[in-house]
Amino acid sequence: MESSVSPDYPVKTVAVVGLGKIGLPLAAQYASKGMRVIGCDVLAEVVESINAGLAHIHEEAGLEEAVAAAVAAGTLSATTDTTGAAKQAGVVVVIVPLIVAPDRSMDYRNIDAATRAVGRGLRRGTLVVCETTLPVGTTRQRLGPMLEKESGLKAGADFHLAFSPERLYAGRIFEDLRRYPKIVGGIDEASTKAAVDFYRSVLDAEVWAVENTETAEFAKLAETTYRDVNIALANQLALYAASREVNVNEAFKAANSQPYSHIHRPSLGVGGHCIPVYPHFLLRDATNGELSLVRDGRDTNDRMAEVGLQQLDRLLGGLQSRRVLVLGASYREDVKELAFSTVFPVVKLLHHAGAQVLVLDPLFRREELQALEAEVVDDVDTATSQPVDAIVVQAWHRDFRHLDWRRFKGLKAVLDGRGSVDPAAIRQAGAAYIAIGISETRAAAPK
Repeated sequence: MESSVSPDYPVKTVAVVGLGKIGLPLAAQYASKGMRVIGCDVLAEVVESINAGLAHIHEEAGLEEAVAAAVAAGTLSATTDTTGAAKQAGVVVVIVPLIVAPDRSMDYRNIDAATRAVGRGLRRGTLVVCETTLPVGTTRQRLGPMLEKESGLKAGADFHLAFSPERLYAGRIFEDLRRYPKIVGGIDEASTKAAVDFYRSVLDAEVWAVENTETAEFAKLAETTYRDVNIALANQLALYAASREVNVNEAFKAANSQPYSHIHRPSLGVGGHCIPVYPHFLLRDATNGELSLVRDGRDTNDRMAEVGLQQLDRLLGGLQSRRVLVLGASYREDVKELAFSTVFPVVKLLHHAGAQVLVLDPLFRREELQALEAEVVDDVDTATSQPVDAIVVQAWHRDFRHLDWRRFKGLKAVLDGRGSVDPAAIRQAGAAYIAIGISETRAAAPK
């Protein structure tokens, strides 16, 4: 069938559906390139904030200034009416999260609702691009039919449909938008070309076309799964080395001096929306025998919190009634986000062992950490007001980097869950230093 999709690109009005930690920076980026951007979100308070020129996300460098400038220039506005925005847009970019439950089951309700709302306003000739990370085949097999049903139009014949994964790191999104190639795959050649043309008009980075939406979807899952498996490899190597008097940090540094080696750091586990989650998008439909390495890597990383706390338990002669302070609740340093953070299994395991658990994270208000069911302390002064037996470094925020470990009265051991702390500083404070891959003889405090 000959396509009747209008070829009038580049377009000038873009609807960005989902104004979260990725969507709002994308909207600001497009506006900075001269596009008229309509941001869509279901939360009225988010929309009101943006229309007042205020970003509701404060941790992203340059975002507040970019939003204020775009709103003042009249190039960025926000609405709760996604259908109305789609009616005005030549391009619709969907970046609504696919919710993943703690058991890794997927809840499509939010992205389905957003897709249907876009479909009800979809015009002939529009380009729809999904940037939400999805299982392979979802764009073509799930989102496309929804758009067709709601609009009465045919994907490929009446509108373009493509997938382009976000590849951004919270805290440096604008930098990453300039640095990483933008991967684009459409349901057909014309959709791919339309998406490539759009992204070349709004980004400074290279834009790479791949064969189809499935290839683009898989590329994102492959790159995040690589990191998960690499971390699992580092953890397994570190555990092997610990019983053989190997200095793991030196060994990995030496190995990585060869350009084909890039071993990651061992750790207590992997958190966040991406690395511990996206491998399951592959495993969900893998047949017996497929992706066994991926499955083993997930199992390895999921058990590392238990491995680390077992080390701490042995060194202290038990955790029963011990006061243990957890530094950092976030899934990684300097980011205010709890999604799949290792803090949850760490606190649960400490409670199960009978420890009294305290948590300190300066990025969160006390009420935001209630789900941990631990004693939340507000600052280092409070944490040092009473003795603690041990500290678990779960997220090494910049606020912790000048800690004087000698302030912690009664400190016997520090479990460095991220391999970020100077062991000498711990031992100078009279405490033992523990980390994944550190043998118990190396962990011992100086006599």
